[in-house]
Amino acid sequence: MPELDLVVRNGTVVTSSDRMACDIGIVDGKIAALSARLDRGKQEIDATGLYVLPGGVEGHCHIEQRGTHGVMTADDFYTGTVSAVFGGTTTVLPFAAQGQGESLRRVVEDYAACARPKAVIDYGFHLIIADPTTQVLEQELPSLIQEGFTSFKIYMTYDRLRLDDLQVLEVFAAARELGAFVMVHAENHDMIRWLRKRLLERGHVKPRYHAISHPRVGEGEAANRAIALSRLIDIPILIVHVSCEQAMVEIRKAQTAGLKVFAETCPQYLCLTAKDLDREAMEGAKFCCSPPLRDLASQEAIWRGIRNGTFQVFSSDHAPYRFDETGKFHAGPNPHFTQVANGLPGIELRAPLLFSEGVGKGRIDLHQFVALTSTNPAKIYGLYPRKGSLAVGGDADIALWDPHKEVTVTHDILHDACGYTPYEGMRIKGWPVTVLSRGRVAVQDGQLKIARGGGCLLKRELSTAARPLGVLEQEMDPAKNFGASVLSSRVAQRT
Repeated sequence: MPELDLVVRNGTVVTSSDRMACDIGIVDGKIAALSARLDRGKQEIDATGLYVLPGGVEGHCHIEQRGTHGVMTADDFYTGTVSAVFGGTTTVLPFAAQGQGESLRRVVEDYAACARPKAVIDYGFHLIIADPTTQVLEQELPSLIQEGFTSFKIYMTYDRLRLDDLQVLEVFAAARELGAFVMVHAENHDMIRWLRKRLLERGHVKPRYHAISHPRVGEGEAANRAIALSRLIDIPILIVHVSCEQAMVEIRKAQTAGLKVFAETCPQYLCLTAKDLDREAMEGAKFCCSPPLRDLASQEAIWRGIRNGTFQVFSSDHAPYRFDETGKFHAGPNPHFTQVANGLPGIELRAPLLFSEGVGKGRIDLHQFVALTSTNPAKIYGLYPRKGSLAVGGDADIALWDPHKEVTVTHDILHDACGYTPYEGMRIKGWPVTVLSRGRVAVQDGQLKIARGGGCLLKRELSTAARPLGVLEQEMDPAKNFGASVLSSRVAQRT
């Protein structure tokens, strides 16, 4: 074995399946050895009393992206990735968001140009498909997937982004043909429009009405419809940022039926409630996100889904807008709830909140924590075992957690550019104190140790989760399902 560049010594190594007391040896940014006792390395880190975990994989965040109101997020790829790594995350997968009439290829090139000189940790891009033209689906998308952009997101709401059911089916069919993995924002657009109209007509404009205009039944209906559409095409999907029991029930029912339906939730749905939207003056605008914050009963339901495995991924949905005229108040100092930029900061606190509220309070164990924050997203999004594990040959992305360190959250201790945190004043127990990114010491003693531009754009593999179940082939008997037979013929022709 070559001389070790770095040894992480005396820690308790925990993965999604194993726990052991051992040293980790690193050579050229890769894990080279795991052993009860390794020879001395060029550099040593003593992890006595600490958990040694895989670095977090953030599967859902919005960095240097314009939202549906045309407002730019507060974080660029420097502040966004710095904030992520201080929270124990070593890989981020933000979005390259297509607008109407835009070339998907050009969008990816623009985002990559923004990230390249700024990102301090490794990154990739999910695609957002808002204009699924023939050019996009048949020419641009296949080549982008070959280049490692193997997942994309679609929306069932938002005027500038939403696809109707026919477009969803076309996108799902393309995903099935190309082996891509699809994420879905599931809310019923017309229910939201109908409620908004009536609320505004009656003068109900405060932030609290944002939650009322996004009903739980609408989230459940859209999740059910997305599952039905994916079942017709026979592709796996992931329903993102699930906030309520109505959607969770539909997902669980599909999973019980053997469908490959995955689900994600976020810290805001475990730690905040709709009451936060009703704070004095315009303070409630800090808490506007979609889907919106729900009630305590919804929190308990989401925790139940985390415990029983309904949710495979825990993401921040980091979408930071400053609490000023450049962000939340782009439409003026007293906007009505439909004009407030939607989104919350949270990339740095994603893992610490789940550690404290989940592991620390006995709701989940350490293995579930690692799976939700690192291993599962790495597997689903085509990064495993390079990311999301602590195995020989994988990248040395490692977070050393002090399970006893207590932190009171204030924005002053965080590293994003948002200017506030919705978790102000929360007490967190358990914190990443040292973080390695590809063997480089990234965070130590509260200091950033790596430079901007040091992150790499990751080429991701096709997700094994994206493989069809074969349901479609089972229904190809024209006497039983003529529509499915036509679809199968079309898919065959395109391949």
